[in-house]
Amino acid sequence: MKEAGCEEHVRSTCAVQDACIRFLPVSGRDRAEELPDCPAFDGAPSRRPAPRGLPPQPTMTGPRLALAAALLCSCTSPVADANSWWSLAMNPIQRPEMYIIGAQPVCSQLPGLSPGQRKLCQLYQEHMVFIGEGARSAIKECQYQFRQRRWNCSTVDNTSVFGRVMKIGSRETAFTYAVSAAGVVNAISRACREGELSSCGCSRTARPKDLPRDWLWGGCGDNVEYGYRFAKEFVDAKEREKNYVRGSEEQARMLMNLQNNEAGRRAVYKLADVACKCHGVSGSCSLKTCWLQLADFRKVGDLLKEKYDSAAAMRISRKGKLELVNNRFNMPTQEDLVYVDPSPDYCLRNETTGSLGTQGRLCNKTSEGMDGCELMCCGRGYDQFKSVQVERCHCKFHWCCYVKCKKCTEIVDQYVCK
Repeated sequence: MKEAGCEEHVRSTCAVQDACIRFLPVSGRDRAEELPDCPAFDGAPSRRPAPRGLPPQPTMTGPRLALAAALLCSCTSPVADANSWWSLAMNPIQRPEMYIIGAQPVCSQLPGLSPGQRKLCQLYQEHMVFIGEGARSAIKECQYQFRQRRWNCSTVDNTSVFGRVMKIGSRETAFTYAVSAAGVVNAISRACREGELSSCGCSRTARPKDLPRDWLWGGCGDNVEYGYRFAKEFVDAKEREKNYVRGSEEQARMLMNLQNNEAGRRAVYKLADVACKCHGVSGSCSLKTCWLQLADFRKVGDLLKEKYDSAAAMRISRKGKLELVNNRFNMPTQEDLVYVDPSPDYCLRNETTGSLGTQGRLCNKTSEGMDGCELMCCGRGYDQFKSVQVERCHCKFHWCCYVKCKKCTEIVDQYVCK
């Protein structure tokens, strides 16, 4: 029997008997059985050959299917909530085995989770530590990429993390959602390889066709396939359980978030590449063992920053689909970022939009870019002050084996926006 309203869910994860649910395998080592007549969600990734293609979407059968359907069918009207799963980055999470018998379950203590995410937490408690790690790496990368911009990805509290500015469907919000989803893929994939999760192990990606025949395909690669699938279910859960009026601004924002989440996951998957190690006498490299390895997360951040610069302005159609504001441009692919609102003025502090302003920000007097005092300070001018910097200098290597340095002090001029 269906829950009332489930059939109206946009890209719903609700499932009932004789229906299909796209979910992660619970038993075994990253295995799943396909159900017959199981339609894919709109925008599902194509089944290209691994490792360059995206992973196939698994399903569940049996009692686990019914359990997951009951847990995830939250078919209620959406409630505006400033909290976010990003708060997992701000609050240290204990591993499940560290909780004493009779203590309050870990999932009930975690702020910011939607009902669907909380149910996933109950099924996969050991994953939550690594979701928090992924969120932290995403925040760190966001702050690096925007360190010279008026909006510098500042965190404001431990619940909403980025504050009210995320309620605006801007380019900056698009990047934040994308890099956060990418951070979860990265952290979960690495945790699988390191044996930290019981539901996954090393990557099972097929041997690349262009790999030389005398090279071995083995080792223990990062399980990007599992990381991608889990991140899709967890991160998208908050959006998929919402039920908005077709063509509404709320639906536009939901579709925008789903698009940017997917772009972030695909960035990690696209940049994962083959790594090899030489074997042989005296480093002769007569034999090579290769495996799939995640790219450095900085490369993921760089790619998403490029996507941010070329993000597409979208609007919602009467049919409930995102369409281009300017038809002269090409429709964005699933690897591109999209936004539905113009960016607010980040020059001045504004409690309504959540802008923190640029007063007190350091700027570069000689730069003509966004980090320059003219642009960073929005024409308000800047103040100059002197500061003392201490650096290591005159370093020498001593046998064996350490480096000894002296400390040098330097007085430098610095500039801050008025």
